[in-house]
Amino acid sequence: MERPQNLNITPRIAIVIIILFHLVGLVGLSIPATRPLFLQIVPFHLLLMLGVIVLGHHKLNSNFGIFILVVFWLGFLAEWIGVHKGWLFGNYAYGKTLGIKLSDIPLMIGVNWFLLIYAVGVTMQRGRLKSAFFRVVTGAAILVLLDVLIEPVAIRFDYWAWVNNSIPLKNYVCWFGVSAVMLYIFEMFSFKKQSMAAPVLLITEFVFFALLNVIVMI
Repeated sequence: MERPQNLNITPRIAIVIIILFHLVGLVGLSIPATRPLFLQIVPFHLLLMLGVIVLGHHKLNSNFGIFILVVFWLGFLAEWIGVHKGWLFGNYAYGKTLGIKLSDIPLMIGVNWFLLIYAVGVTMQRGRLKSAFFRVVTGAAILVLLDVLIEPVAIRFDYWAWVNNSIPLKNYVCWFGVSAVMLYIFEMFSFKKQSMAAPVLLITEFVFFALLNVIVMI
């Protein structure tokens, strides 16, 4: 089952939407007066990015749908284990910002895992690394670096909270491991080379959280 042509989003349109809405979000979160409103719409921003990425995917079919569901639920399961068992990431709990929860885990966290894995997977796909192993390892390392930028902002904006406000090394080790597993799954699906929309999303995320760290955290 392929996507109807009238639902197609060109790479240029997808890139414009990604950059524009991250820019608007950056401004909104940087201004104290508008911050509460923009925190409330964080889940809708993630859903918008999901729509842009899905509709921008080359040959949307059941295979891609299965991939989305696998990564969504693997990410959700990893977070459930982390929150309820403490075996992954460390001792933490989710706040209100990411929206509706199932068993104390925001449903948007599964969406976020998909977006990150797909963005990095496509970026590695478009790179010069010929080895799937090195693509997986490099991609997982990139996601750990992104998490380093995300953590201070996430704590400040009530995405989640750590016990004693201390981020354990275990968090980054597990981020690497979970990311590597999901990136391996991306490799197994062998998607045809995708557009620049996903790499632009990854770069935009780095810039977005880096600037928030400078603007908001000082």
